[in-house]
Amino acid sequence: MDFVTSDGAHLSYERHGPAKGAPTVVLLHGWSLDRRVWSWQVDALGDVAVVAYDARGHGRSGPVTRTTATLGRLADDLAEVLGAVTPTDRVVLVGHSLGGMTIIEYAHRHPAHFAEHVCGVVLVSTTAEGALHTTYGFSPALAPAVRAGELAGCWLLAHVGHLRPHWMPRQLLRRSVRWLAFGAPAQIEDLNLVTSIVARTSLRTIGAFGAAVDTHRRLAELAALPQIPVTVLVGARDRLTPLACATNIAAAVPQAHLVVCPEGGHMLPLECRDEVNEALRLTIDRALTEMEHRGTRRSTDRNTDRATACDTAETVARNVSRSMSGSDRHGHARRTSTSGQ
Repeated sequence: MDFVTSDGAHLSYERHGPAKGAPTVVLLHGWSLDRRVWSWQVDALGDVAVVAYDARGHGRSGPVTRTTATLGRLADDLAEVLGAVTPTDRVVLVGHSLGGMTIIEYAHRHPAHFAEHVCGVVLVSTTAEGALHTTYGFSPALAPAVRAGELAGCWLLAHVGHLRPHWMPRQLLRRSVRWLAFGAPAQIEDLNLVTSIVARTSLRTIGAFGAAVDTHRRLAELAALPQIPVTVLVGARDRLTPLACATNIAAAVPQAHLVVCPEGGHMLPLECRDEVNEALRLTIDRALTEMEHRGTRRSTDRNTDRATACDTAETVARNVSRSMSGSDRHGHARRTSTSGQ
């Protein structure tokens, strides 16, 4: 199915599970990927309502431009998707890499909308500090130079247009994906899937989001998140969003639960599917429990308010009755007194 955003972009999405959910899980994929990376999670959540969509410029969604390849635009897209696809549902947002950054930006740009719709968050292999901790597997001294070269390359790719890297030597692309995206060991089918997805992503998409990812800084704003269940997952072998990214997010969000996958790299939805699936289930359960508690509290508050209102009404009625009764006596006495004069 397609959803058209306010600026005319077509976003491709799919629904799974029951028509209604309590809550609905919304899956957001990473940079240069598409919703297929969530296949294991979709299968594991067969009894839960799930929505997965391709971000603009990715998968089957419409193309991105250099001016719309921003975290702000992705956050606005998420708000619009929730408003159109899950308008009455509470949702658990699950974001991998760029998807997690999108969730964080959405919470910052649309705090009221976030508070109204979101009852839980799962952040997988992501960061709130841009590329500050990215090492690519190199030494900290060499990583900044590699990042500078990557940004220069991203600038060039952003101006190429909608060509795709499928023409690149397959083994070169495959080795790059293996090094950057996976820990050890990497399953051959997972490596093939990610390589094929990246090969079909436009060079403009790959390049244009480079600057957006590099400059994204929202760690300080995380403290303003509502008190909802938050789970943060990271692979100990992640070369793109390493452990420091996750621990800093968890430190900034008091209610966050941190999960470290010792053998995982950046592609946890594939590499550590069981850990991610378990984290999703636990977050959904925590969200349901919190929703029930809030519902009970609201019901109790309403009953208390109703009882207070009734007591207040009865008190007011008695006071008015007494007041009117007293006024009649005083009024009659005054009239009698006047008449006597």
